[in-house]
Amino acid sequence: MRTPSLRRLLLQFAASGLIAVLLVTFAALFAFRRAGERESVQDARRVTELIANTVIKPHLKDSIVSGDQQAINELDRVVKPHVVKEPIIRVKVWAPDGRIVYSDEPRLIGKRYPLEPDELAAFSRPGASPAEVSDLSRPENRFERQEKKLLEVYAPVTTKNGRMLLFEAYLRFSAVSATGHRIWFAFAPALVLGLVLLWLAQVPLALSLARRLRAAQRDREGLLLRALEASDKERRRIASDLHDGAVQHLAGTSFSLAGAAERASDENSRRLLRAAAASTRRAVRELRSLLVELYPPSLHGSGLEAALSDLLSRATSNGAATDLRISPDISLSVEQEALVFRTAQEAVRNVAAHATAAHVAVNLAGENGSYELRVTDDGIGFDTGARLARRAHGHLGLNLLADHARDLGATLTIDSEPGHGTTIILRGPTS
Repeated sequence: MRTPSLRRLLLQFAASGLIAVLLVTFAALFAFRRAGERESVQDARRVTELIANTVIKPHLKDSIVSGDQQAINELDRVVKPHVVKEPIIRVKVWAPDGRIVYSDEPRLIGKRYPLEPDELAAFSRPGASPAEVSDLSRPENRFERQEKKLLEVYAPVTTKNGRMLLFEAYLRFSAVSATGHRIWFAFAPALVLGLVLLWLAQVPLALSLARRLRAAQRDREGLLLRALEASDKERRRIASDLHDGAVQHLAGTSFSLAGAAERASDENSRRLLRAAAASTRRAVRELRSLLVELYPPSLHGSGLEAALSDLLSRATSNGAATDLRISPDISLSVEQEALVFRTAQEAVRNVAAHATAAHVAVNLAGENGSYELRVTDDGIGFDTGARLARRAHGHLGLNLLADHARDLGATLTIDSEPGHGTTIILRGPTS
C-alpha cells in the first residue's frame, strides 16, 4: 500500500479546512442576515408605534369612525406630507368591525374587510404590534399590487375619548431588508477574516503534526522491521540448534537401533529394535519438516522451488498427493519470495491440519510484469463469508499475510465453499 506524501496530506488537510471555513462562513452569514432582518422588523414595529402615538393619535377624532369628512381631512393634512414617504407607502386605520375608517387612499375609506386573528388580538392587547409580509392578493390590498413585496405593521391607537382603533402602515420590504443587510455586512468582514486567520493558523500546525506522524510511522516501521529480522534470526538459530543437535542425535540413534536389530540373537528383540528404529526415523522426518517451517534453508540457498518442494513434503507425509509447478522465467525479489513461501506455507499447513484433502497443487506463474501463486486443495472447504468460520479453520494467519501482501503491492484472496475445497490466490507485481 503506497503511503501518501506529506505534501498530499497537507493539501488534503488545507482543502478540507477551507471547505469547512466556507461552510461555516455561509452558515454564519445566513444567520446574521436572518438576525438582521428580524432586527429590522423590530425597528419597523417601533417606528410604526412611534408614528401611531406621536402623529396619528393626537389628530384622531372620534367622529372619524362615523365617516366625518372634516376629521378625515385633518388627518390627511398630517399623514400625507409627513407619514406617507419612503419606506412607508400606505397607511390605514381600522375599526374593530373590519371597516377602514381612514386611509391615504380615499377609495378604501368606509370599506369593510375581515380581520385576521392577530389583527383582532391587537385591539385587546395594547403594545402588541403584529408584523407580516402583505398578501397583495387580498381585496383590501388591491391598490398596492404594483409593489413587489410589502411589510405590514399594526399598532393600536385610541381616540381622545378612548375608542380603540388599529393603525396599519405598509413598508417596502426592500428597505427593511436593506437595513438587515447593513447589519450583517457590518459583522461579515470580521467573521470572514477571523475564520481565514484560524484556517491559516491551522496549516502549520497540521504540517507539524503530519511530520510527527510520519516520523512516528517511520519509527514504527523500523521497529517492525527489526522485530521481523530478530524473529528470522531466532528461527535460524533454533533451526540450526535442532539440525545440529536433536536431529543428528536421533539420526544416529536410528542407525544404532537398526544395527542392533541386525545383531540381535532372537526374532522378538530384532522386531522391537526395528520398530524403535522406524519410529526414530519418523521423528527425524517430522523434525526436518518442522525445520522447513521454522526456517527454510533452501529458500535462499537452493531457491524458491526447492523450498516449496520441501514444504509439500508435509502434505505428502499426511497421505495427500502433491503437484508443484513454477514458471522457469519468473523473477521475484527477496521480499516477494519470502511472501510467496509464507503464503504457501500457511496454506499447506491449513490443508494438513483441517482440510483432509487428497490432492494439493501449488502453481506459481508470471506474466506481463506480475506473478500469481495459486494453492488449491480438494478438501472439505469452508464458508468464506463467515468470519468465525475463517478463524475456526485456522485462516487467521492468512488474514495477517493479506495485510503484509498489501504492503508489497499484492493482494491475497480465498475462494472456498463447504465440500468443494479451497483455492488461495496471491497476486502482485514482479520486481
